[in-house]
Order: sequence, then C-alpha cells, then structure tokens
Amino acid sequence: MKPYKTLVLSILLGVLTATASYVYIIESQKRTLQEELIELSMVKYGLFNVDVWKAELTEIISRRINEFELEQDREEELRERISSFLDSAVDELEESFNEHNSGSVKGFIKKNVASLTDVFGVMKEDIPVITESIIRFIRDPENRALAQEFLIKKMEEYSDKTFSEVDYSSYNLILQKYGYDTKEEAIQGIKSRIDKKRTQRLPFSIFIFSSVIILFVYLLFTSSHKPIHYLLLTIICAVLLGVGLLLPMINIDARVSEMNFQLLGETISFTDQVLYFKSKSILEVVSLMVLNAKIDVVLVGILVFSFSVLFPVSKLIASTIYLYKPEYREQKWIKFLVFKTAKWSMADVMVVAIFMAYIGFSGIISEQLKDLETIVTHVDMMTTNASSLEVGFYFFTSFAVLSNLVSHKIMYGKEF
Repeated sequence: MKPYKTLVLSILLGVLTATASYVYIIESQKRTLQEELIELSMVKYGLFNVDVWKAELTEIISRRINEFELEQDREEELRERISSFLDSAVDELEESFNEHNSGSVKGFIKKNVASLTDVFGVMKEDIPVITESIIRFIRDPENRALAQEFLIKKMEEYSDKTFSEVDYSSYNLILQKYGYDTKEEAIQGIKSRIDKKRTQRLPFSIFIFSSVIILFVYLLFTSSHKPIHYLLLTIICAVLLGVGLLLPMINIDARVSEMNFQLLGETISFTDQVLYFKSKSILEVVSLMVLNAKIDVVLVGILVFSFSVLFPVSKLIASTIYLYKPEYREQKWIKFLVFKTAKWSMADVMVVAIFMAYIGFSGIISEQLKDLETIVTHVDMMTTNASSLEVGFYFFTSFAVLSNLVSHKIMYGKEF
C-alpha cells in the first residue's frame, strides 16, 4: 500500500478540491435563491403590508355590499326611521323659514303665501312617497356600487395618510429576474429551484464527508507516514477550512407559519411570514463586527477571527514548516501552533455557533417580535423556528477533527 499511498492521497486531494469547489458554487447559488425567497416571504410584503390589507378590505367591503339585502323587519324599522327623520326635517325647515321671514313686508307676504298653500303640510303628506323612494335607492345595485366606490376611496385615503409607502424595488427585481407575475408563483418557483440545488449538492457532500471519515479511520489505525503524506493531508484540511470559512454555518430563521383571525365576519389568513432571517459565514460575521463602530463588538470580532481563521491557518503553515524544515522543529512557536492550537479550533465550532445564534435570537426579540405586541388578542397564530445548521458548519467541523488527528500523528506517529 505504501508505494501507492502518495498517489491515492494526491488523487483524493484533487477530487476533494474539485468536489468542494463544486459544492461551494452550488451552495452559493442556493444561498442567492434562499435570500430571494426570504425577501419575498418577509412580513413587510404580507402581514405588515398596507397594500395587502387594502386588497383584503376591498374584497370584504365589495362582498358585503353585494350581499346586502334588507330583511323585512329591518326594512320596516328603516322606513320608520327615515319617515321620522323627514318629518323632523320638515318641522325644522318650517321653523327656520318663519324666523327668516319675520320682521319685513316681503317676509310677511312669503309667510302668508306658504300658509295659504300649506306647502309644509304638503311636504309632510309626501313623506311616505319620499321614504319609499329612498328605500328603492338603497336597494338599487348601481347605488351600491357607488357606495362601494366611496368606501374604498375613503379607506385608501386614510391608509395613505396613516402608513408609509412600501419599497418594492427588491420585490420587483426578483419577480422580473425569474419572469413571474405574482409573489405566490415566485415563491413556489424559487422553492423548486432550491430543492434542485439541494439534490445536486447531496451526492458530492456525501462523498466529501465519507472521504473525511475514511481518512480519519485510516489515520486512526495507521502509524508512520512520510512528510509528503502529511503535506497532502494538511492541504486537504486547508480545503475543508477554506470552504468552511466561506459558506454559512447556521441559518437563524423565525417566522409565523400560520395566522388566522376574523375581521368583519371574514377569515383573514397569513402563512409563512418571515419575521427574521440571518445567514452568515464566519468571515462575513468577522467583517461585520470589525467594521462596527462599537469597540466591544470589534474586540469580539478580532477574537472570532483569531479562533476561526488566524490559529487554523497558522497551524497549517506551521505544520508544513515542521515537516520540511527540520531545523525549526524544536522552535516553541512551531510546536505550539502544530500541537496546541487544535483545541482552539474545536472550541470555535461551539463559539461561533452560539455567537451567531445569540445574534439571531437577540435580533428576533429586539427587532421583530415587538411588532406583534400591537396585534389584537383573538388571533390563531402558529410560529416556527426554522433555524438550521448549514454545510459550512460540517466543513469547518471536519477540518477541526481531521487536522487535530493529523497533528497528533505528526507528533506521535511520524516517519521522517
């Protein structure tokens, strides 16, 4: 096996590098699709969108006005109210007329003419006829349409004065990019594309992690290796580290999976409303923190960078020097980097995962869930935590485990 060990490891390195690169490309494409899907599913385009509420209320108002029918008992009550109102209106008109025309000759003549013709009495006699005309007016479908138009117009005026306009630039770009007409079509289409990307990636991911397991078991049960073998293994670790640093480790995803409530006798439903989403790689997290204005956040970013990038890369470089520069093997800093920093890499898996989870859930509490405090009490709502570990986490963990074992073998099972 020994004569072929170098060839096998070289081939495996080439295949793993190509495969990891392909996985990175597929994951990057999937990540773009996922970000676009999240954008379309955000509450600003659904539950917290004034245009959606306008559409819902418009439909409810239209349906209610079209369904409007006067029941017999309600019609009689309405007729009595209209008659009473008209009778009072005529009395007030007569009183106002007499007051206005008192104290002058012209007014005296008008009052006498009105009295002789009994104009106000005639008006009262016509009240039943006028009442029936009003009832017919209410029943007329054309007048219902006018009332519907008036109510919708007023609702739009009030909402425009109350709420700010929604920025649809990103929304429209996504629909235009994929040629969809509606948000629902776009969401279903993008979900289908994401599923295809997952299917594409799966066999390559299985190959990579199976190879890492095989290498781990092989190293565990073998002792001596040549420097070239350790070098090839170190490069394999570097490939795993690079992809692990560039791809997201964890997705923080909180959303309202379903929300139902009654409004004006109608059920209004919202589904899959994203409240908060964050997906960052280690390098992206470090970049965001280092560029932050707060010194404490910058310091934490430097620590994360040290644990996740500086120590692992230094360890890989030091391992190469240790293998091919015998004069440096007794240097304390070389020994420290090769044999002592592995535990820092393992600790970072936990540190970064906990830290990103902290950022995500703190954001949920402080930025998103406070908006739900204003929602009415009688609401049937189901929320879900769709957070998940991403492939970057497994790449980084594979690097940490494999590099730790390689360091152990360099120290105790060397053949130089």
